Amino acid sequence: MKKFFVFIASIFLLASCVDTEEQPDTPTGNFEALWKIIDEHYCFFDYKQHDYGLDWNNVYNKYKVRVSDKMSDTQLFEVLCDMLAELRDGHVNLYSSYDAGRYWTWHEAYPKNYSDTLERHYLGTDYKISGGMEYRVLDDNIGYIRYASFQYPVGEGNLNDCLSYLSLCRGLIIDIRNNGGGDMTMAERLAGRFVQEKTLVSYMQHKTGTGHNDFSSLEPRYLEPSSKIRWHKPVCVLTNRSVYSAANDFAVMMHALPNVKLVGDHTGGGSGLPMSSSLPNGWGVRFSACPMYDKNKQHTEFGINPDVNVALNTDDINRNIDTIIETARKIIAN
Repeated sequence: MKKFFVFIASIFLLASCVDTEEQPDTPTGNFEALWKIIDEHYCFFDYKQHDYGLDWNNVYNKYKVRVSDKMSDTQLFEVLCDMLAELRDGHVNLYSSYDAGRYWTWHEAYPKNYSDTLERHYLGTDYKISGGMEYRVLDDNIGYIRYASFQYPVGEGNLNDCLSYLSLCRGLIIDIRNNGGGDMTMAERLAGRFVQEKTLVSYMQHKTGTGHNDFSSLEPRYLEPSSKIRWHKPVCVLTNRSVYSAANDFAVMMHALPNVKLVGDHTGGGSGLPMSSSLPNGWGVRFSACPMYDKNKQHTEFGINPDVNVALNTDDINRNIDTIIETARKIIAN
């Protein structure tokens, strides 16, 4: 698996500074530069055209008439952010010195299916902390790990200590709800503790040219079993719409394993490996450039469905009960 991430890093370094035709530092020039960067390097045009009718040429015509060289920077920023929002992609951002344009409808338009109050109730006050993980044994002898963000590192020693402590549990719940991603290495490192043999978990492509369909062939991604302590018992991974990017990738990897069930809500997606460039005025732009697929070669950009779809119940919340955690406990108990 290490070779895969070296490959990912190489793609990122090659594409992180996109060369574009020189444009003047004017509102019109910045508009043209941004549209062309996305046109030549964004990776989901065909998929999103099929899904909701996106036509990037029509987007150009729609927003070109809103741009004038007499407009202010803040007005231009608003227009460019509106244009990028047509992509409906949380990995697409525009960065100025005073704001960051973002598209958050991928999770804001859906129920949260997560409560930090309930999380504190289940973790209590005597839980353990190891790297980016918080964990404890629940009262029915089921292990519970909360990993809130893959931005928080976890080392091999952290995982050894955590899994050793939970080793007598009859099953394990890994709660990644509201995990917006972070370091893909952390996601792969954790997933490697639950696979017993080299396993095909997904596919990816990368751009090979400036055309909308210029991609490499699908390249398989395999998850290698860790040489350290591994988990052999049942696992439930808890998901919601705010599971995104590297966390979505973790859910995809775990979903490919036979002893794992995803429980909760559809994930948020964000499977396109992000790259970056800059406009003539110095604003930065980030965008999805490498599409990812599950083991069945299905796009994961808009997330994946859980094995067991369940939402937080209002009556349960009022009784300090997390419906999703309790569903996972029943699955493991049975």
